[in-house]
Amino acid sequence: MKVFYLCGKTTTMDNHSSFLQETYAAIAAQDLIKLSLGNYQGKELDLKNIYIKLVVIKKVWKMQFTFRYRTKDIAKNYELSEGKELLKYYLSKQNFRVATLFTADKNLSCQLNKNGEWFLKSDKPTAKKPASFDHDKAKERKLQHDNKYYLQALRLTDSEGKVFKNAQDKWKQINHYIEILSSMLQQLPQKDLLKVVDMGAGKGYLTFALYDFLCYSMQRNVAVVGVEYRQDLVDLCNKVAKESQFDQLIFEQGTIDSYSGKDTDVLIALHACDTATDDAIAKGIKSNAELIVVAPCCHKQIRREMERERTVNEFDFLVRHGIFMERQAEMLTDGMRALIMEYFGYQTKVFQFIADAHTPKNVLVMGIKKAIDPKKQQEILAKIRSSKTYFGIGYHHLERLMGIENLL
Repeated sequence: MKVFYLCGKTTTMDNHSSFLQETYAAIAAQDLIKLSLGNYQGKELDLKNIYIKLVVIKKVWKMQFTFRYRTKDIAKNYELSEGKELLKYYLSKQNFRVATLFTADKNLSCQLNKNGEWFLKSDKPTAKKPASFDHDKAKERKLQHDNKYYLQALRLTDSEGKVFKNAQDKWKQINHYIEILSSMLQQLPQKDLLKVVDMGAGKGYLTFALYDFLCYSMQRNVAVVGVEYRQDLVDLCNKVAKESQFDQLIFEQGTIDSYSGKDTDVLIALHACDTATDDAIAKGIKSNAELIVVAPCCHKQIRREMERERTVNEFDFLVRHGIFMERQAEMLTDGMRALIMEYFGYQTKVFQFIADAHTPKNVLVMGIKKAIDPKKQQEILAKIRSSKTYFGIGYHHLERLMGIENLL
């Protein structure tokens, strides 16, 4: 049975304060399971919800805030005192107008009604208290490192399957890569054979891991091709693939531009230099790939365009210094890549791939094939056209590859 009640008199502050006090008490007693904030009325762009829970980090209790935006989640950990102050700030008429506290005893909601008054609503509990609040527990990996020959052959693990100390970062990167891709791969349509191309495969760490995950974790019938320019690495990877009995994984010598394979379902190109990333994206679009994943590197082409024109406007100070020019060129290059992919019917996401501590080149651009929208195409062309004019860009390499330069 649902019970509605007002704490004290019908003043606004009584209910609001009572909710905060109950929440603070649940935090002190370590009874808070989770807390959600909704109905955002603030000014922060694309912020939708905040989810709060208790965590223990290095034996210290903290409040973890997960800020949910339209296209991403950002998690931050705060000391309890700071977290309570932030909660008080965000639960207000100017920010979030609905909050629900989940404990083992009840669900307690606090909401601002149309009359500008806070009221409380108590329901039966729906959440279970976790067995542990420890945030430092070992993370479950998408891939296991036991008894995998290719990991030994590539010098990531020893003969007993233990990851070498100097390979720990690489192993984490591989798993993070698979974790990011896994949700996208789950969305792909079912086919008798999934064709994957990894362009610029290098020593094949990620190529082998992806084949392993698709075949043995997702149980997909898959054919994977790794394209690499250096013949010695191609020979090494083909040898390891054969010895690992990865029968449908092959490596070919060549460049991204020269690769002539067709009917690609998934195209991947990590850290392809400068316009080689555009070559990879164009190959994916022209193959009607269901998923395109690139991690761009060395954004030289657009930077040269910007340096040549040096447009004068109210924001030209942002490119006066070399480091700002470099960063602006990176954002423009990848932003326009995403727009061009959207022009051809891809739903795009751009986010951080791995931490800055490992590499400064850590942006991942992903595109999932959807339907082409002619109205949206015209809007995209207008955006690209205005961006080129504003920043003094003569052309973007991808627009030339895809034959839309004359439309701009």
